[in-house]
Amino acid sequence: MNRFALSVSAGIARVTESALGPYQSAVIRIGFSTTWLLFLLRELPHRRELYGPDGPWSWDLAQQLISVNHAFTALMWSDSAVWFEIVYAVAVLSSFLLLLGWRTRAMSVLFMVGVLSLQNRSVFMGDGGDNVLHLMSVYLVFTRCGRVWSLDARRARLAGEARARGERVADPAGPVLWGVLGFVLVAVTAGGRFHGVDPTVPVILWTMWPASALYWVVARRARSDQPRILLDVVGNIVHNGALLVIMAEACLIYATAGWYKIQGSRWQDGTAVYYPLHLDYFSPWPALADALSAGGTMVMLVTYGTVVAQVAFPFTLFNRRVKNVLLVGMMTEHAVIAVVLGLPFFSLAMIAADSVFLPTSFLRRLGGWAARARGRVLRRDVRTAPPEPGAVDGSGRPQAGPTVPAEGEAAKGIPRPRTHGVDDDVTAHRP
Repeated sequence: MNRFALSVSAGIARVTESALGPYQSAVIRIGFSTTWLLFLLRELPHRRELYGPDGPWSWDLAQQLISVNHAFTALMWSDSAVWFEIVYAVAVLSSFLLLLGWRTRAMSVLFMVGVLSLQNRSVFMGDGGDNVLHLMSVYLVFTRCGRVWSLDARRARLAGEARARGERVADPAGPVLWGVLGFVLVAVTAGGRFHGVDPTVPVILWTMWPASALYWVVARRARSDQPRILLDVVGNIVHNGALLVIMAEACLIYATAGWYKIQGSRWQDGTAVYYPLHLDYFSPWPALADALSAGGTMVMLVTYGTVVAQVAFPFTLFNRRVKNVLLVGMMTEHAVIAVVLGLPFFSLAMIAADSVFLPTSFLRRLGGWAARARGRVLRRDVRTAPPEPGAVDGSGRPQAGPTVPAEGEAAKGIPRPRTHGVDDDVTAHRP
């Protein structure tokens, strides 16, 4: 009994004391924001036909549907073409800033608003990848996805270093952003734009806005650490719960897809993969599709392998090695689907969802590789770009060029001064 109580106590402490999976949450933030950003940029010339005033699904038809399903979309607040362009631009900008990790809490909320507004405006334009992105954009709001690999993490590190030196840190961008978004939220609510809409999104917006203000005030004005610790505990619980929901959602997607495939006759006889390879809509590379479907044995193995992998994936989470092997196989399969069937955004969305199961050790190595590659590029730029004559540094003093030792110093073996690269953001988060 004592051992059980200790295990429960350790589990509660682990859930409340820290935000679990910081690298995994950062990866899914980057993955989903990249997927949506690339989609919006690719469809930029066709945005009006897909979601705007020039589409076959007109504003009146969308209004009739939304009056029945009560879905949230900011595009129903006005049928103006200017308003549509504003919403589309906000969706693109929020996706880009969320990818960089700038003010991730606010950007995740705007990211959710952009995804829901466009997708709910034209419900018949989406596919399976859009459905995944639709759900994950809501879950992502509740995660602390900017702890690593983000501009927020860099700003927090620099602020901590400044406080350690006794310097006062000012952050005007945060309060200004909070004030602007709060003004918009109050105006939208007062204007009755949330009337008749499912309350989920308004509740999220009205919860996140005052919660952000409360955390900012407590972090800077509280005389003791107890209020801040309490808010951190609440934030950790919400983050860990959202991360668990994301993992459960990914498992549910694969489990339901696998079990539905088992009921299909083409999946039972091992020929299901052959047919999409020969549809004109899903054949951007006909020669490649013909080569992959030329052998009946290969088609049968891929068909049965897909079903087995999807059905078995939730159960492999209990064995780390089997899970990692199957995860690589499923990500590879999605990459093949992106190329062979011409479904890049569906595949990117599924790979982003799969990334939540990647091991932390691999993600740390991946971050280290990226940091070293960036460091080499920046050092190369520093070496190949010596300062111009008469250039000054930040203190106003003349900036010297590369130091060249005298002939006597070189003969004595005195080492030549080395040029150091810029500070590395990613390595600051290594344990």
